[in-house]
Amino acid sequence: MDARTTSERLREAARRTVRDAGLPSGPPLRPPRRAWQFDALLALVLGIATVYYGIDNTDNVVVREIAPGVEIVIPRPAGPGGLALMVTLAAVASGALALRRRYPLAVLCVVTAATLATPQSVMRLTFYAFIIAVYSAAVYSPYRVAALAALPVSVVLVGTSGNAVTPIVPNEYIALLILVPMAVAAVGLRTWKLRTDEGRARLSLLEREQAEALRRAVEHERARIARELHDVVTHNVSVMIIQAGAARKIMKISPEEAGEALLAVEAGGRSAMAELRHVMGLLTMADEGEGTDEGADLAGTTAVPAPQPGLDQLEALVGRVRDTGLPVGLTVTGSPRPLPPGVELAAYRVVQEALTNTVKHASGSAAAVTVEYGPERLRVEVTDTGGHPGAGPGSGRGLIGLRERLAVYDGILNTGRRLTGGYRVEALIPLEAP
Repeated sequence: MDARTTSERLREAARRTVRDAGLPSGPPLRPPRRAWQFDALLALVLGIATVYYGIDNTDNVVVREIAPGVEIVIPRPAGPGGLALMVTLAAVASGALALRRRYPLAVLCVVTAATLATPQSVMRLTFYAFIIAVYSAAVYSPYRVAALAALPVSVVLVGTSGNAVTPIVPNEYIALLILVPMAVAAVGLRTWKLRTDEGRARLSLLEREQAEALRRAVEHERARIARELHDVVTHNVSVMIIQAGAARKIMKISPEEAGEALLAVEAGGRSAMAELRHVMGLLTMADEGEGTDEGADLAGTTAVPAPQPGLDQLEALVGRVRDTGLPVGLTVTGSPRPLPPGVELAAYRVVQEALTNTVKHASGSAAAVTVEYGPERLRVEVTDTGGHPGAGPGSGRGLIGLRERLAVYDGILNTGRRLTGGYRVEALIPLEAP
């Protein structure tokens, strides 16, 4: 049983090896244009040199001394047939190198076959192309398993074939064969250093870009939180100030109405604390069980952040504004339906900001709020009839914040004075079809 299991495992491992040999270990190399040009130039130069060598050695006889006083005579291919053979082998082996980066294994097979077909007396025709093909297959082939199998096979075939005669290098080329590898190594080292420096520069640039993006994100978040705080504090505190002032004026005349105004102040303060707690909770979300929220104790509620307001709370918002003495009408048309929380919050803030501006800058006027549910968009409009100027001119940050809120949902904000007097704020927010 164990022997059979072991044999099955070996067969399975062999099948996986054969299967993985055909799978690339990475994407195929796509050489840049300069690499193609270099390889084409290399193939052309080597092809010209080897073809010239073949033509120059046709009908020659090589006498090689293999031992003191022992010489052998090696005739080279002669006649038109020998010349055609040598030119063909040189052109095939050298020309294939133009594709050595894109198809390294195929080039290795072609050059190996040409090397095996080369007569032993003219091994220089294909020997140098074979060396380059072996190097290219080892460096550029994405099929690592196939490359590791093909390289030793090619070397063994060429090394053990009957044509395995090492070509003799003339003395005048010795210095060249020493200097050229040194120059190539120096250029490669310099190229590696330049690429390393470029890589470090790109990494530094990327780190700076990430730091800049983080800084912009922090600034954007701070601006968003500032808008939230502006909306919450401005509205609630404005209402509280008006209610407190009214309570002060009628404290002696009508204590009961003064008490109701103070209750409204208390309710506004609780609402402000709840919304402030929610906004601050976006910055510091405490883990469960880590104490209590001091603001929650002051507001008399739990530490769980209250949900952001939506269109269902417009009636309460309008009621609080009415308590300040500003007549406000609320009209809802169309078929109300659930909307994304962000859309509801943006619409709520439009009404809140517009009514707050009316309370601050148009005392004695009347306001009207209209919410229209359309099939493709939500329309929110707040108008007032104009009144006596109250506080000084605003900074405009509230309307800027509203435009930024609506821009998130491809909405637009229209503001301006009305021909009949007063001011108009209109928000149009696209909706998905129900």
